[in-house]
Amino acid sequence: MQRRKFMKTAGVGGATAVAASAVAAPAIAQSMPEVKWRLASSFPKSLDTLYGAAESFAKYCAEVTDNKLQVRVFAAGEIVPGLQVADAVQNGTVEMGHTASYYYIGKDPTFAFDTALPFGLNARQQDAWMNWGGGRQAVNDFLKDYNIVAIPCGNTGCQMGGWFRKEIKTVDDLKGLKFRIGGFAGQVLTPLGVVPQQIAGGDIYPALEKGTIDAAEWVGPYDDQKLGFNKVAPYYYYPGWWEGGPQLSNFINLAKWNELPAIYRSVMEVASAKAHTQMLAKYDALNPKALRELVAAGTKLAAFPQPVMEASLASANKLYEETSAKNPKFKKVYDQWRQFRNEEVLWFRVAENTFDNFMARQSATNKL
Repeated sequence: MQRRKFMKTAGVGGATAVAASAVAAPAIAQSMPEVKWRLASSFPKSLDTLYGAAESFAKYCAEVTDNKLQVRVFAAGEIVPGLQVADAVQNGTVEMGHTASYYYIGKDPTFAFDTALPFGLNARQQDAWMNWGGGRQAVNDFLKDYNIVAIPCGNTGCQMGGWFRKEIKTVDDLKGLKFRIGGFAGQVLTPLGVVPQQIAGGDIYPALEKGTIDAAEWVGPYDDQKLGFNKVAPYYYYPGWWEGGPQLSNFINLAKWNELPAIYRSVMEVASAKAHTQMLAKYDALNPKALRELVAAGTKLAAFPQPVMEASLASANKLYEETSAKNPKFKKVYDQWRQFRNEEVLWFRVAENTFDNFMARQSATNKL
């Protein structure tokens, strides 16, 4: 009898709570100011997963605030070119942008940590570093000098090594190669003879088609198929060792961020986190089908030769030492990041990699 009485009372209480929240939500929204921001994306609309993360973020901001917080998204080139988003945010041309921080290593190589460093963290490890390893604080302490605050908003997972007109068999095959490659990786490959090219996503295909470049990397099968790289370059290499877990971020003008009501800052955090998770899940879901279709259409899929991987790692380590020696800001973040990365690699060797490798072997022998 007591239990039935409790359940009856609890049911009434639950319904009352739901009704109260339904009434309270609009009342809270009505008391909030209307804010309209512009967001400049580094990506074209055709790349629905990269560009789409910003659209998802804006959608969540509007829904949670009953359209009081409105963020209008502009594709690359609509306000500023894709590689000038950080400048637009810094000088207040737009309130915020969605971009990859390592596009701006020309300003300072420390920008790379917010996205990815060659032979660095995978997607889960990047999340761990940002949220539990001091990464986000380290990044935003650095970005203060640029009037920017960053919130993680997307990750592609480990990327592919890119599309090549010719086969790569040895380190010597890299010599003279004009390679569209972003971030620190170009500097890693330069001592091996590569001529790196920094080209925005929407401009890669025509450059590869015309022979202005010999090779290009972008993201992975889903995006690469959309961009049609397989039509102009037959060899598709993996892995993209320069982007084991590249993170995208919402760059927000620091002064504008500080002006926002605390509740809107919280909404932006949550909306960014939702879009962040959604992007990685979408790529993981769509890449397998795209890769199968590319291979069926004649793409020659191959792993980078081990000597190429080892030479690239040695070049990366040397570059990090040299950069640390002359850039205190880089060294401060790198020392902390490197220790965290090495601990993560040890941990992943124990369970995660053992499981993944077992499953890969079973798949290769058709036992799954």
